[in-house]
Amino acid sequence: MTATPSMTIDGAAVETAATVGVVNPATGAVFAQAPDCSRDQLDAAFAAADRAFAAWRRDEDARRTALRACAAALTARANDIGAVLTAEQGKPLGDAVREVYTAAAWLNYYAGLELPREVIQDDERGLVEVVRRPVGVVAAITPWNFPLTLAFWKIAPALRAGNTVVIKPSPYTPLSTLIVGEILRDVLPAGVVNTVSGGDELGAWMTAHPLARKISFTGSVATGKHVAASAAPDLKRVTLELGGNDAAIVLDDADPAKIAERIFWGAFTNSGQVCAAVKRVYVPESLHDDLVEALAAQAKAVRVGVGTDEGVQLGPVNNKPQFERVNELVEDALAGGAVVVAGGQRLEVGDGGGYFYAPTILTGIGNGSRIVDEEQFGPALPVVTYRDLEATVDHVNTGRFGLGGSVWSGDPDRAADVAARLDVGTAWVNTHLALAPNQPFGGAKWSGIGVENGPWGLYGFTELQVLHRAR
Repeated sequence: MTATPSMTIDGAAVETAATVGVVNPATGAVFAQAPDCSRDQLDAAFAAADRAFAAWRRDEDARRTALRACAAALTARANDIGAVLTAEQGKPLGDAVREVYTAAAWLNYYAGLELPREVIQDDERGLVEVVRRPVGVVAAITPWNFPLTLAFWKIAPALRAGNTVVIKPSPYTPLSTLIVGEILRDVLPAGVVNTVSGGDELGAWMTAHPLARKISFTGSVATGKHVAASAAPDLKRVTLELGGNDAAIVLDDADPAKIAERIFWGAFTNSGQVCAAVKRVYVPESLHDDLVEALAAQAKAVRVGVGTDEGVQLGPVNNKPQFERVNELVEDALAGGAVVVAGGQRLEVGDGGGYFYAPTILTGIGNGSRIVDEEQFGPALPVVTYRDLEATVDHVNTGRFGLGGSVWSGDPDRAADVAARLDVGTAWVNTHLALAPNQPFGGAKWSGIGVENGPWGLYGFTELQVLHRAR
């Protein structure tokens, strides 16, 4: 059993009376305990963040230096953190370690990002500037698919803007975030970042807490709606990064042999557990067989296994409810006449208790099937044929989601014209899941409110003030 890490409140280690078991998805067994934060301890975390805010917001140069120091501290422990992340999340160890380096990259990016004052009037009547000020205490709630990457999509810009943070990771993957909190308590002033853990009830307490002035949440649409409703009575600011059902639309001039590998990894990275992954592929009838064959070859060749084993490319589904959902959606598709051309079943790895599912390619399926219309968030990809491109684009745009989408073609300009018509936050051409710290990320419709990353993500942690000086 792995030792229980501590929460970090006001720069100090905090133990709890109760703990929550953490399951290793590669075995299906509890391997560690995480603290279960009490209501009083949460109050203490927000009070610490509130006290720290006044000093933290004042010194911009100190914040830049601190963010770079945080990045260095994390990379120095990248292998240790990565090992814990693999154990609780399931992803291959190399991917887990890279996630730590990604967190550091976001910290360094925001450390170097300017927060300019905008002069809108400078004449004989007066000087008028628009300045951006921090909002205060940020409540950050993160999911289980990329616990550290998505934590620092929030922490880095929040701190850069001058806010303080109380962060809660998913109860499925709390350990790596708690360890990060232990590391950063030796780098940051007390109270600037406070890490707490617990069940879903803890998240509800956070979103309603009177000291939280901004909520940054990544997770499901259903929970995002609850977050928005909880924030409304106090008019808390919110950023919501929610679900997606990204379509990859293949045009009739594409070469299946050239695009199959990129589409595959756009769909199956992190075992498909990516909000903006390819969730469905639309392909002209003339290219269907060749593309399906190429995708199936990719699926059959990829190595699935325990994340610590050499050469493993994909790990298990993170948790039992999500594993069961993927299996349910595949079974539903098969009952509706879909054909499995690769995968389609649980994989027996090790003692057989883990949540391993074979990378699955489905065909003979159309709109109206649950696995096409819903977000599966796992290693199963439906391929749908089409005859009318305009009707396909219109259908994709009628859905509730609008996170991302991609268009694939031998003519990038033609593909860009189609991509620009997608009602999504990010439209890719001949690629998918291409993300960067300077590139805004957010969704339309039910896929979210606001954006993360880039200067736009930084602005989301600020409020405008007009400074008007008469002459």
